[in-house]
Amino acid sequence: MADTTVEELVAELAELEDPKVRAVNERHGDDHGVNLTKLRAIAKRLKTQHDLAPQLWATGDTAAKLLAVLICRPKSFDRDELDAMLRQARSPKVHDWLVSYVVKKSPHAEDLRLSWFDDPDPAVASAGWALTSDRVVKKPDGLDLVGLLDTIEAEMKDAPERLQWAMNTCLAQIGIEHSEHRARALDIGERLQVLKDYPTSRGCTSPFAPIWITEMVSREEN
Repeated sequence: MADTTVEELVAELAELEDPKVRAVNERHGDDHGVNLTKLRAIAKRLKTQHDLAPQLWATGDTAAKLLAVLICRPKSFDRDELDAMLRQARSPKVHDWLVSYVVKKSPHAEDLRLSWFDDPDPAVASAGWALTSDRVVKKPDGLDLVGLLDTIEAEMKDAPERLQWAMNTCLAQIGIEHSEHRARALDIGERLQVLKDYPTSRGCTSPFAPIWITEMVSREEN
């Protein structure tokens, strides 16, 4: 598949466009109608083709950007490229995939975490918080967990939606992973009531931090 062109891939994605899928995605702020299982199948066929990834991204098409994330080589992007890409990733799904599948695997992840954390754009700041949550779980040494809880306590209630979600994830991960801070994390969650009424499907864990923390700790103890 080395001879596949960006134009051919964009056309293939356009053929997969499904109005029903788009309608569902648009309710979550995502402007594409491609079934993600089918999109992943294209990526599996292509395998890693980093040269194609920036070209797909440059089309501006959301489905093409998602495909770019799946076929790129994360360590081949420099810091400024990743910063620019995040600021261009206005779709929540593109934003989440870029952070989870690319930035977290990049040697620039910590530099970008620090740069994005206090960014005035709440979508960019949410990426900083997502990377911080990852460190809370995997590499907490050097993090000021008390300071993070202070910020969450002061700012999460009134934060914009995407930033609020990222702060809430960090709150839950601190409570789950760090027993010495669990009581305070539970207390903050109970008092702020953020995402308490979020609709949760059967079999899924509520994102409301006290329920999330309690459920995950219980699983770890059993």
